[in-house]
Amino acid sequence: MAANRVFVIGVGMTKFEKPGSRDWDYPDMARESGTKALEDAGIAYDLVEQAYVGYVYGESTSGQRAVYELGLTGIPVVNVNNNCSTGSTALWLAAEAIRGGKDCTLALGFEKMQKGSLTSTYDDREQPMLKHILALAELHEFAMPAAPWMFGAAGREHAEKYGTTPEQFAKVGHKNHKHSVNNPYAQFQQEYTLDEILAAPMIYEPLTKLQCSPTSDGSGAAILAGEDFVNRHGLSGQAVEITGQAMATDFGSTFDDNSAMKLVGYDMTLSAVRQVYDQSGLSPSDVDVIELHDCFSANELITYEALGLCGEGEAGKLIDAGDTTYGGRWVVNPSGGLISKGHPLGATGLAQCAELTWQLRGQADKRQVDGAKVALQHNIGLGGAAVVTAYQPAER
Repeated sequence: MAANRVFVIGVGMTKFEKPGSRDWDYPDMARESGTKALEDAGIAYDLVEQAYVGYVYGESTSGQRAVYELGLTGIPVVNVNNNCSTGSTALWLAAEAIRGGKDCTLALGFEKMQKGSLTSTYDDREQPMLKHILALAELHEFAMPAAPWMFGAAGREHAEKYGTTPEQFAKVGHKNHKHSVNNPYAQFQQEYTLDEILAAPMIYEPLTKLQCSPTSDGSGAAILAGEDFVNRHGLSGQAVEITGQAMATDFGSTFDDNSAMKLVGYDMTLSAVRQVYDQSGLSPSDVDVIELHDCFSANELITYEALGLCGEGEAGKLIDAGDTTYGGRWVVNPSGGLISKGHPLGATGLAQCAELTWQLRGQADKRQVDGAKVALQHNIGLGGAAVVTAYQPAER
């Protein structure tokens, strides 16, 4: 039997902010983003049949405590933790429920983070990333913090193989900071010159501070529904259909191919996006707007190739040509991306969903991509999981 069609009918998010800069807790964040999503959908919470709630740093059943701010209706609430792809994993699970016959589900993500670099919570057991770290340490001497070391090493590998320059990596940061100026939800809304990006403190070559995503507090939410629900409630004019969606985890090649790029998820992304193109019948040339996981500029650049926007080794030329910003072939990260919008881990994937929903509805204000009809989302978490989603307006 064919799976039921899945539609995003409502989205909402908080402003992403520096940890500790606002007097709020995760239930406050969830109430704000969830209420906005319900209001956007024009429905009451008691129509939601299941909720999937994502966060990385938090206690067990924090998901229940979060959605209890929206109502106490006895529905199943599933807590989700998939590292930096947690938000899109919650989205994937909520969509799977619709495909399986549910009428209406909620995907919600939040994060209340500590200042500074990411740290582990438990030190009395093996860290889930240890296998990846040990494999990468065979290729590049270990450095702290671990995340920029891993993605910086992937950038170095790309540079060694294809001649990618520091300026090309910096242009990713330059572009995304420029885009964020028009996003009121972004943690940072400041534009920098390319020279300022390059001159910022070096975190791990080639990554300067202005090419790295910050820690952030914030939340995002999406209401999903099946076709019958959309029709019964007259929502086809605002609904955005998920026309392709896939999650992939690590392959043998992640560890066997002696590649820093593969250790940070290149093959996961490649597998997921190929499934999405197959499901949707779309190709890269059909896509207008993309939100992708630019935790570091190096990851955005290598992901261009994994998504099929250009050939292997051609990502530097793509950014040089201006093909990933307004006036180019695609607009990538019109929100400002993780680098400038911020990266509250559990919320990131749902903020990407919100941005793309607004883009396809023509509601993105100064960030609006003219004539956007097809959107692509990419969210990755090391350890690992990559989720890729294609969206198109319900009325098309």
